Amino acid sequence: MTQGPVDATRTEAWARLASLADGFTPDLRRALADDEWVERSTVAAADLHVDLSKNLVTPEIWKALHALVDEVGLDARREAMFRGDHINVTEDRAVLHTALRLPSEAELEVDGQDVVADVHDVLHRVYDFAEQVRSGEWTGVTGERIATVVNIGIGGSDLGPVMAYEALAPYVQDGLECRFISNIDPTDAAQTLAGLDPATTLFIVSSKTFGTLETLTNARLCKAWLLEGLAGHDDGEAVAQHFVAVSTALDKVADFGIDPDNAFGFWDWVGGRYSMDSAIGTSLVVAIGPDRFAELLEGMNAMDEHFRTAPTEHNVPVLMGLLNVWYTNFLDAQTHAVLPYAQQLHRFPAYLQQLTMESNGKGVRWDGTPVTSDTGEVFWGEPGTNGQHAFYQLIHQGTRLVPADFIAVARPAYPLVDGEADVHELFLANFFAQTKALAFGKTADEVRSEGTAEHLVSARVFTGNRPTTSIMAPELTPSVLGQLVALYEHITFVQGVVWGIDSFDQWGVELGKQLAQQVTPAVAGDAEALADQDASTRSLIDYYRRHRTR
Repeated sequence: MTQGPVDATRTEAWARLASLADGFTPDLRRALADDEWVERSTVAAADLHVDLSKNLVTPEIWKALHALVDEVGLDARREAMFRGDHINVTEDRAVLHTALRLPSEAELEVDGQDVVADVHDVLHRVYDFAEQVRSGEWTGVTGERIATVVNIGIGGSDLGPVMAYEALAPYVQDGLECRFISNIDPTDAAQTLAGLDPATTLFIVSSKTFGTLETLTNARLCKAWLLEGLAGHDDGEAVAQHFVAVSTALDKVADFGIDPDNAFGFWDWVGGRYSMDSAIGTSLVVAIGPDRFAELLEGMNAMDEHFRTAPTEHNVPVLMGLLNVWYTNFLDAQTHAVLPYAQQLHRFPAYLQQLTMESNGKGVRWDGTPVTSDTGEVFWGEPGTNGQHAFYQLIHQGTRLVPADFIAVARPAYPLVDGEADVHELFLANFFAQTKALAFGKTADEVRSEGTAEHLVSARVFTGNRPTTSIMAPELTPSVLGQLVALYEHITFVQGVVWGIDSFDQWGVELGKQLAQQVTPAVAGDAEALADQDASTRSLIDYYRRHRTR
């Protein structure tokens, strides 16, 4: 039986942090005048350069945070995860997304299985398939080469692949395009399929059980579209040549018409939101190629090794996870902004929403007892500079504390110039300026010195002391993207350990699915099913049925 979590709120470190938070008045202007403070607060992990100096902490606070991870047993919990212990206790499973990026020469046996061999067996099958599509060896039923790959999934089977595809667009093979369908709203399928040629379109249906309602509904819509567009060809051959699966339910795959030999599996120790580096990433492998995907895995593994081996004071995931605990539990922050100054990362905040909020949005600890502190944060964000003209107002001058992570790269994928001006340098000037403005603010005297009328002074004052973390890398390569993904996976883990929760189950997504199945007959017109609904639901369904045109 897994040992219960340590109650962090009863530790000496927690009490010390509460004492330090009481009446805490940060002064980032003073801190950032100290070169030594900035040097001590700048850490590296693989290719990532991380500046923590603009956070609302002091050496005393850091000392207490470091003590906290010792008292809650982070080291032991981390080793248990990497070792393959069943730390996902509510599902009695190991948590081994880190095994997905182990090199082939590594050794790891869990529950009697050679995990590394299993992973690389599937990986090689995915790589072989991807090369067939990329080379034109794999063709549609008409003999034409594939031009578009449509990934059908939802949640982790969609958010990871689409985020990575957008992030790595410069690496996509010419003549290939990926599209993604996830929402059961038929608009998603209709708009995604618009303009495509069935003869050159390949579908990847990503569902471990091959029973996910949204995914299978969309798969059937796409199958009908394909067969209509390829009328005159044998239906079975058309489906076999234009559909593959990422699933372990081979009987259901076969029933759909997909050759089980063209189904790529993964394991119950891979949570959906941690699965983009498994066979779930097949669409990405096709797009960027096996070599580039291998670089992504190497980047993730590099961050895994950093997280596993670096001492606390230099361990980036641990430090960033502790900062999130400090802001959430002691400074009453409720949200966390992720602001990539890289347009290619425009889906990264959405990806992190599932990773962080599905993992740590829990009200019970892993032993089933209630949590003893606030857990989780609302993650959100948009790329800079778009966000500067939208929600930055709240971050700068609002009443809520919003810690923010700023992410940028030194070398752009598209080094364009405007006249003689380097546009990327103009872009990064905003990146540097925003974190400075949030830290320093602007005092009333500084506003007055600009000649501002007295009645406008208060409106133009910025309090400053708004915390940010700056993450930079040389460029957005597959390896760097892998490092960023793994970084936030481990940040999430650190917070979960402190809060004593199981970050790897997601029972909160199940109730709505169950009720949807109960409500569906009522929506379709079943009077008895409608009568069983509550008054509000009955009223809403009645409105729908009165206004739906058939």
